[in-house]
Amino acid sequence: MSGELGQPQEGPSHSGLYLPNPEGNEAEVQRSVNQRVGAPRRRSWIQNVLEQITNSPRRCSTPSEVVPVAVLAVQRYLLEGEPRDMEHKPPLYCYDVTISDGVFREKCYLDPRLNFLVYKNILKVGIEVKISRVSCIYNEKRLGQGILCIDNVHCGEPLESISLEIPFRNRAHREIPERPLRGGKSHYLALWNNEDPYGDIWLSNKRPEEHNFNDTRIISLSHLEMTWSNIRNFPALLVRILHKSKLRYYGKPNKKMIEPYQTFLEVADSSGAVSVIMWNALCPEWYKSLHVGLVLLLQDYSIKKSHPLRMQPLPVDPQIKLISTMEICLNLRNPPNNIIIIPEKQVKREWRLPKLNHRFVTRSELDDMPENSICDVIGVLVFVGRVQRLKKKESREDFWSYRWIHIADGTSKKPFIVELFSTSQPEVFENIYPMAHFMCTQLKVVRNDTQVPELLYLTTTNESRMFITDHRGQPYTNDTKVKNFIRWIKTKTDSGELKNTVIGGYYPYPPVPETFSKYNISVKVELFFTAISEVRKEIEDLQYREQKRIAIQGIITVIKYVPYNGATERASASETLRNANRPSTSQAARRESQSQERDGEPRDNGPVSSQCCHTTSASLSPPKKKRALQGPCAKPIPVPQPETSAQRKGSKPDMPITFQCQERTRTGRIGKARKTISDKWESQMWREKKFGLISHLRYSCIYPESIPRRFVLEHRNFLTQQYNSQPAKYIPQEGRPPNLYDFKSALVLGHFEVTILGLNHERAISVAFLPEYSPEDVRTSQIDTLLTCMNYSCVFPQELTGNDRFQGPKAVTGDIIKAATELDKVHIVGILDICNLGNGKTEVYLHKIYRPDKTS
Repeated sequence: MSGELGQPQEGPSHSGLYLPNPEGNEAEVQRSVNQRVGAPRRRSWIQNVLEQITNSPRRCSTPSEVVPVAVLAVQRYLLEGEPRDMEHKPPLYCYDVTISDGVFREKCYLDPRLNFLVYKNILKVGIEVKISRVSCIYNEKRLGQGILCIDNVHCGEPLESISLEIPFRNRAHREIPERPLRGGKSHYLALWNNEDPYGDIWLSNKRPEEHNFNDTRIISLSHLEMTWSNIRNFPALLVRILHKSKLRYYGKPNKKMIEPYQTFLEVADSSGAVSVIMWNALCPEWYKSLHVGLVLLLQDYSIKKSHPLRMQPLPVDPQIKLISTMEICLNLRNPPNNIIIIPEKQVKREWRLPKLNHRFVTRSELDDMPENSICDVIGVLVFVGRVQRLKKKESREDFWSYRWIHIADGTSKKPFIVELFSTSQPEVFENIYPMAHFMCTQLKVVRNDTQVPELLYLTTTNESRMFITDHRGQPYTNDTKVKNFIRWIKTKTDSGELKNTVIGGYYPYPPVPETFSKYNISVKVELFFTAISEVRKEIEDLQYREQKRIAIQGIITVIKYVPYNGATERASASETLRNANRPSTSQAARRESQSQERDGEPRDNGPVSSQCCHTTSASLSPPKKKRALQGPCAKPIPVPQPETSAQRKGSKPDMPITFQCQERTRTGRIGKARKTISDKWESQMWREKKFGLISHLRYSCIYPESIPRRFVLEHRNFLTQQYNSQPAKYIPQEGRPPNLYDFKSALVLGHFEVTILGLNHERAISVAFLPEYSPEDVRTSQIDTLLTCMNYSCVFPQELTGNDRFQGPKAVTGDIIKAATELDKVHIVGILDICNLGNGKTEVYLHKIYRPDKTS
């Protein structure tokens, strides 16, 4: 078979397998590889598999030899048509996986029944996989075309390095722009959301060009508003971009749209401001080149009535008239548009184009701003949280990407707290870091002054734009507030006071109301409780970096303190990474779930096969060994040693708890390090009920990536990669990367393991509680009860001075353990944060507890 190139066609693949002609294209590529590296010719495993499958009477095959291959790319695109043999509702998206066997690269199609491996970030770039079953999908509409499909895969461990010099076996896979293997869609989407432009179809090469206006007829927006319904050929518009929205992707399966995108530009001239809608293929061509503040000459556009439900952003200048009766439409066709960027030096004063203004506010002014106000902020980043994902309403597979950040501007001891959603600027969103100067526009104020603690933060809007810049040459530097910030930041930088910044970790925000009655009102649903028996299903439904908040009822029966220990973390982190990369079949995952509920010990796993995958459960665990685990996670920090039956019979309730971790000795063997912790409270009810439970879910572990770290500028690239989403393509590391646990924790305290017994005394769940205190909290009051403790949360504590009353973790721990006796046999409502970290790792945090029998 031979491949054909050209425009994307319906059906599987526009790129052939190039078989059976091993001495043709493949031999040519192989010779070039041998000449470059000076190595003898080595037979390609990919080539062997392709020959085996084409010689097979069936279109599926089990390779005669299964060898490890490296994953170089995992790319997503809209599904075309119904997938074959699907028993359930088909997924929206397909995935192409690029593998390398050291001789060739090959782009393969992932069977949709294995999509859950990507959802959970188990199948990802940079790891070693073993493919034990493949098939060939032929394009019946074209001659000699087919693609290799992965039907069964075993995901292994991360590789230290992967060569990017390995060529594609199929020359069609080297074509630019990249094309998906299946269907008529011409482009890939971003791996984790639909808002970010991804791939080489997105151009950024449009430059300003001088224009001769002698023969150009220009009409004002206000005049156009009055006459557009009577005009057939519209004159040109000369406008400035005031706002630019993020991208909207509206692709649907089986709809014949090549690039279904939409974006809004708010533009203005001297007579008014109007919305411009850019459609479809025009977005990849122009979106990345059009920036706020540019002057555009628009010709050959169309006009339609405005959508009645769309709210336009208000101009900063109140003198600009808002035109809301019409919208300007730009499309590649009907009619073909003519867009010209006018250089700023050609802009004439007599055009009276509006200037680009901002609504800068300082942190001290934010306290007085009403809810839903729009503002711009500028400052220095002092905290950058990890990227998280939020499922869109009524969608199974579409998510928003967001992260929390803190911005300081020197006008208040409190920072701006910002919920930063992706704004179709991945080059900025994925590269923000503490100590960077940061500006963000069109932020909306979210506040609730009646809630304790007071709720006040900013969130991005559809028109928000963010910038990391040194501000030189920017027009907004003439703003008084910006000048004050620049002066302040210069003094802090010179004195070295900005080194105490933090990156990553679990971030419990926004806080819930202080009383159960207020929380009940805020949820706005009739049935918002989750039974403990349903928690596992909630956990299994979460996808990579998704975080969800649920409410359960029960009785707190055990609280024990686990101090933070860097040595323990270092010893267990390597084991965590090794074990967390061992996948399981869905059947093995179900067996593991049952065993976790019984005794917390996982069972052996096998490869993942599309033949038996009917669930999204993908808990990863190592082979069964004599060791302790806390729930479906491998080697948390720390790990309690399980009790034997003999120990259970003779156990004493008040004996200290022994924690065990594994650490590597100089000889490379695994040794054991023990630490005795005496900070524990256990109720009499638990001693009576714990051995008769139907199930006990253990999710009290905390992984290294959930601990906020002190930021080190020299390791900026490594730290930002750790807390970004998994990339779609493999990125080689620069030199030998450090380990995450080598970076100092920003926490003063360790964490607590809290066990909640269900109201029916049949099931229980153990979760983590991570107390984080601000210096104001510990200076002003002692912690009286665990309930009060829940109200004292912030991202990270600042350094405490010698005059502070905080006496260290031991004092706080003693207060909490002592106060836990108040909750003995008390019915509580627990608010839990469930976090999927990917790769089989899940954490459950206790965010807040309520006593329904009390108002506070």
